[in-house]
Amino acid sequence: MASEKSKILVVGGTGFLGKHVVAASARLGHPTLALVRDTAPSDPAKAALLKSFQDAGVTLVKGDLYDHGSLVSAAKLADVVISTVGSRQIGDQTRLIAAIKEAGTVRRFFPSEFGLDADRTGAVEPARSIFAGKAAIRRAAEAAGVPYTFVVSGYFAGFALPTVGQALAQGPPVDKAVVLGDGAVKAVYVEEGDIGTYTVLAADDPRAENKTLYIRPPANTLSHDELLALWEKKTGKTIERVYLPEDAVLKQIQESPVPVNIILAIGHAVYVRGEQAGFEIDPAKGVDASELYPDVKYTTVDEYLNRFL
Repeated sequence: MASEKSKILVVGGTGFLGKHVVAASARLGHPTLALVRDTAPSDPAKAALLKSFQDAGVTLVKGDLYDHGSLVSAAKLADVVISTVGSRQIGDQTRLIAAIKEAGTVRRFFPSEFGLDADRTGAVEPARSIFAGKAAIRRAAEAAGVPYTFVVSGYFAGFALPTVGQALAQGPPVDKAVVLGDGAVKAVYVEEGDIGTYTVLAADDPRAENKTLYIRPPANTLSHDELLALWEKKTGKTIERVYLPEDAVLKQIQESPVPVNIILAIGHAVYVRGEQAGFEIDPAKGVDASELYPDVKYTTVDEYLNRFL
């Protein structure tokens, strides 16, 4: 049966999210390829990661986003290409689209998204420019006529939950927490392995073709106040909330250096504007991962927070 599943090529597979997508693809029985610049890196951590890929049956394909020939060769080996490149390479995915178009074998392309909805966001600068870049890649994929799925996954749990939702803290709150906005706006938190699972499940699913896949697990959609209340229940401590009104958040964004201003701008979009959970999905343009794949046993926020006790 495994041979009937699409061959998946992951570009950016050694990154923060990419390694989870590679692992999910292999675990779910897809012939999986990872594009890597160096198949025998000198960095021990990266070498160990690549060995773990190979141990899981993943094929390492030597190639580079900036080497067109290698991209075309890699794309010809795949039915599906999933990009998880970092923010600095978002615009360069036009190179990947060109290679996919030339290869002619790829049935689905997933550009690197996995955050807010690039076509819906009203994020302020400097985050606005990042999402504009992602939206431009969406338009490029559409123009190339390559079937696509855009994945919108909310906050990475590994980014937001170690601080229990605080944008700039270094760890969980002990007695006080800074809350952007009024604390009542719902946000979405998804464990990276689960993002990988939902993404790979969509790879062969015609219901997700030319749609945006919204990953919004019901148990993981909480306001910041609800998140803090959960932490209080676990620790038995009362956390004082310091609420920052929108004008104070915007002022801090304007006065902060990179990358603090980007983190705050995304936090403003999520916790003040409510861009992750406060809208209905247009069925003509999007699908809900939880409705498509109700049997996925995702990691809940409640379970995830136990790691920090």
